[in-house]
Amino acid sequence: MAEIVSKEKIAENIYSVQIFTPLIAKKCKPGQFVIIRLDERGERIPLTIADFDRDKGNIRMVFQVVGKTTLQLSRYDVGEDISDVTGPLGNPSEISNYGTVVMVGGGVGAAPVYPIARALKEAGNEVITILGARSKALLIMEEELTSVSDELLISTDDGTKGKKGFVTDVLKELLDSGRRVARVWAIGPAIMMRFVSELTRKYNVPTIVSLNSIMVDGTGMCGACRVEVGGETKFTCVDGPEFDGHKVNFKLLMERLATYKEEEKRALENYRKSIEEEGE
Repeated sequence: MAEIVSKEKIAENIYSVQIFTPLIAKKCKPGQFVIIRLDERGERIPLTIADFDRDKGNIRMVFQVVGKTTLQLSRYDVGEDISDVTGPLGNPSEISNYGTVVMVGGGVGAAPVYPIARALKEAGNEVITILGARSKALLIMEEELTSVSDELLISTDDGTKGKKGFVTDVLKELLDSGRRVARVWAIGPAIMMRFVSELTRKYNVPTIVSLNSIMVDGTGMCGACRVEVGGETKFTCVDGPEFDGHKVNFKLLMERLATYKEEEKRALENYRKSIEEEGE
């Protein structure tokens, strides 16, 4: 059991929760994730650790309501328990002093970017962060990322804040400016990570992407998180979740992400129906 010690709605359908898991908080590192199961009948879903407090024994998770389990979690209150929290899992980010690094966070991907950016800053890097969302109302972690970045650049699809357009537009301007970028991290929707990787390949800038959204079991046993990296099959949960973005077969990844789309839609509809019946 893991108790929810704080909960906050930080954007439309996006929530931040802190849970008391002292053993995980003691061991976790930037880039790692946990697998949660809300109750004994629940599914297992991966959530990247957005922050941690070793002294208080808490980890922070930021999630968007997109399916049955995230909707159910959004209805939990402070003081309630999550049945199972397994972690820390996955390989941590490779932190070193590279020089100038660019962190690209798209949507909820901004949350896992934060602890990585903080660790890179502490290692002596110049950290430039590009934060993107569909609109100003969906931007998250701006204050936190500002605190660990030498420069924070914002883009929104509709132009309600920052540059109108996509994170790739901002990144291209940065790369065209002549500034030497040693490495890029991109975390967000698969399509965003794909376009970032295609762009940085042209500039020969090493790029790391996180593929945790495809995971199910988190231990390497189910095989649902198979991805093709450099022509080889990898398991995201045990070989990743971070990979060389220039080697990831994004076409195959996006096809696999849609495998259970209808089942996920049906589960969400059934859960919403049960909520309505409870209300009645």
